[in-house]
Amino acid sequence: MDDDDADAMMIEEALLAATVPPVVHRVADGAQALEYLRRESGHTGVPRPDLILLDLNMPRMGGREVLAVIKHDEELRSIPVVVLTTSDAVPDIVGSYTEHASAYVTKPMDLDSFETAVQQINHFYSDIATLPA
Repeated sequence: MDDDDADAMMIEEALLAATVPPVVHRVADGAQALEYLRRESGHTGVPRPDLILLDLNMPRMGGREVLAVIKHDEELRSIPVVVLTTSDAVPDIVGSYTEHASAYVTKPMDLDSFETAVQQINHFYSDIATLPA
């Protein structure tokens, strides 16, 4: 869930390099993220995500608010949420883990490092970790 078109495109391109590329769904803001996850407002029948990549800086509802709602919702809380954001501020990191983020990754500034970080996140959650059904 990233509102920045360039970052979203780089994430999708990095994921397409996987042996088995994941299906990617993107929303534009935090409120749409919750509508998608709850299958509301035209999102009926969408698949439950195996993993959420969440930016903290989103319009309408910030990423920390979205994370808090997800992790306090019995139906959604088991979905791993990796915060992938530009912030390296200690309050953002601590706040994200306090709200039960699965991981916190600061977006690297150079393209190669950014792609590598996204690919490593995908590799861990798709090839190594066992996710809930």
